Amino acid sequence: VQLVESGGGLVQAGGSLRLSCAASGIIFSRYLMGWYRQAPGKQRELVADITSGGSANYADSVKPDSVKGRFAISRDNAKNTVYLQMNSLKSEDTAVYFCNARYGGLSSWGQGTQVTVSS
Repeated sequence: VQLVESGGGLVQAGGSLRLSCAASGIIFSRYLMGWYRQAPGKQRELVADITSGGSANYADSVKPDSVKGRFAISRDNAKNTVYLQMNSLKSEDTAVYFCNARYGGLSSWGQGTQVTVSS
């Protein structure tokens, strides 16, 4: 299993980034795909995940259907890729963002991509 994240970088507060995670070595359409993040000195936490059928789940702080919703996860099974669109970024979103693929008892991680939001 190989998961390769891209799209991270340095952005000003209020800006946007789109992360991508390209998967190989798996039957992508079967997997629950997720984005996690880990800030310095903190535990890794779920940001959002999306089922094989396209149902998304979000951390409370980033739900897209709320007034404060800022992130959106999506997947393209034809391209074996999962995305995380991040809008209205805040300094507290600064972290390494990791892609995760989960199926049954199997869980695989990408190497992570750094997102830094300057205030």
